[in-house]
Amino acid sequence: MNLMKAIQVHAKGEPMKLVEIPVPQPKAGQVLIQVEACGICHGDSKVIEGWASEYPRIPGHEVVGVITQLGIGVTKWKVGQRVGIGWHGGHNHTTALTMDGGYAEYMVAYEDGLILIPNELSSEEAAPILCAGETVFSAIRNSKARPGDIVAVSGIGGLGHLAIQYAKKAGFQTVAISRGKEKEELSRKLGAHHYIDAETEDIAKSLKDLGGAKVIIATAPNAKAINPLINGLCVGGEVIIAAVSDEPLEWSAMNFLVGTNTVKGTFTDINEMEAAIKFSVLADVRPMIEVFPLEQAKEAYEKMMAAKTHFRAVLSIKK
Repeated sequence: MNLMKAIQVHAKGEPMKLVEIPVPQPKAGQVLIQVEACGICHGDSKVIEGWASEYPRIPGHEVVGVITQLGIGVTKWKVGQRVGIGWHGGHNHTTALTMDGGYAEYMVAYEDGLILIPNELSSEEAAPILCAGETVFSAIRNSKARPGDIVAVSGIGGLGHLAIQYAKKAGFQTVAISRGKEKEELSRKLGAHHYIDAETEDIAKSLKDLGGAKVIIATAPNAKAINPLINGLCVGGEVIIAAVSDEPLEWSAMNFLVGTNTVKGTFTDINEMEAAIKFSVLADVRPMIEVFPLEQAKEAYEKMMAAKTHFRAVLSIKK
């Protein structure tokens, strides 16, 4: 029996543990992937919180690897191709919640949940784009903004540093918003035309002085950072929430009576994921990553949850 190393959550509320288990075998419509890299995302916390359909469960939904075996009936893919899989697991599955994810040396996946990863991206670079990158790319691509409009990015972290790059490369006047001056230089290097220090400036006034934002991408995962954004919109603008937070927002009807402003969310989709990968190659957008071996997954996850990762954590998995 062939064995592999993997990280499992054995039950709701339990910590991740390194285990050695049999390599899974692909069923009809599935492929076996030798995992090369897997991003560590805030969404991985849902496995520990009890959202998985059953336990033990292997986390990880930003997965890149090479196909090593085809299940019965697979026609779309060939052995040797490098592919990626995000939250959308195919066949109505959610990767790492209703099927095992990529914190492992191997995983099985449905053929309709995969996209091809081009050679221009390393596996470690591609992995975060499959969720974090796609989330903000999709938000911008499907927004009301048109080239030349003001697009603001609130929060310059794992999501925000990618959103700035996408907004700049897509032709928008890009504004970065964060607390303190320490991220201003980086924001401008990433492509921001303007920087707003939320610690010393009135966000809404600063945005209004620029003409008002057509779109604001909220990537900081707390209500205090999101609440003031709506007042910085131009007429007909929108706030798009890309952050994961359970905190209630403190808006009243008055916030919506100043114009036809809207608030909406964004989420991962396989077609948008493929578009994000292609655009990242075309426009030379790359995530800033910190790489860890599989054996350090628990430590890497805890560092990410403490917001101490620079900027996306990625497991590099070598068999």
